[in-house]
Amino acid sequence: MRIDELDYDLPAERVAKEPLEQRDAARLMLVEGGAISHRTIRDLPSVLPRPALLIFNDTRVFPCRLIGRRETGGKVEIFLLEKLESIGEDGREERWLVMGRASKKLAEGQCFTFGDRLSVELGPRNEDGLFEATLSLEAPSRGTDPSTIDEAIDALGMMPLPPYMQREASELDRERYQTIFAEHRGAVAAPTAGLHFSDALLEELKLAGHRFATITLHVGLGTFRPVKVDDLDEHPMHRERYYIPEETAEAIASAREEGREILSVGTTVTRALEASAREHGVPQAGAATTDLLIQPGFEFRVIDALLTNFHLPRSTLLALVMAFGGIETIRAAYRMAIEEKYRFFSYGDAMLIRPDRGARK
Repeated sequence: MRIDELDYDLPAERVAKEPLEQRDAARLMLVEGGAISHRTIRDLPSVLPRPALLIFNDTRVFPCRLIGRRETGGKVEIFLLEKLESIGEDGREERWLVMGRASKKLAEGQCFTFGDRLSVELGPRNEDGLFEATLSLEAPSRGTDPSTIDEAIDALGMMPLPPYMQREASELDRERYQTIFAEHRGAVAAPTAGLHFSDALLEELKLAGHRFATITLHVGLGTFRPVKVDDLDEHPMHRERYYIPEETAEAIASAREEGREILSVGTTVTRALEASAREHGVPQAGAATTDLLIQPGFEFRVIDALLTNFHLPRSTLLALVMAFGGIETIRAAYRMAIEEKYRFFSYGDAMLIRPDRGARK
């Protein structure tokens, strides 16, 4: 697929920069085959044609953006990407993959401080240009001091809002840039389709006969890496860790036997399930990693429907959505979303795609 096929013009005012007051108040574009209609997220119990299996990503976003100081006093920003290992047994020294920025060039051996007790020393860069860094936390001097690095990160870090929001994260974002299913810490970006679900909506869906399951995929920055090549086949796709619980694999098998629709809540769920099925034939329980790039022409083996937000132009996420819904159908849906003043991206509105199986062209 050529990258210019993933381009579109989006007026700046269509970018959602704040969450709605209620999680389940977002609009919902319903895309069924080539037909498009307009509903709300709260209509989900009625728009799903029969009891379905809804699968969510239960990853938890952590406040991975740290603002600190060099030894000389200059400001530095460190973005924690992935924990590599713990060093020692007291929980106060760990190795991480990080990226950063400062007024002066960052280099191996530099050390920065965050708050009174947390420090970061940069190690060598890897092949992706990321630093391997050592995080160290001094022993607590008071009972109220953080005693582990996770606690220090929670106290000092900020939620990693996408740059297009053009604002600093607030206390509200600690709650709202997190799904109500969030359990397993490790994501640096939210699985945004899940942000629309409230406890009340889940209860309505449950009463309507729908079932729920989860996977865990820790969303990394690579998800949003700009595509810089003309041909998507040449894009270096990032690798992400995921985990499929035994009960989820069993729920998928049961849904197939019962004729239940399998509804993927978000592109991250889709990626995990389809990656596992591509390797094993069906989604298999256990932990794995994937660098699967889903683009038009991909054969979907697991999901029947996809709930997703509106994605950035020239992104692999939009390519996945076009692969599932059909290129021309999704182009038309995005044009209509702009005309109808839908809200785009992480805090924006959603679309539910239920394509004709033979129409993904």
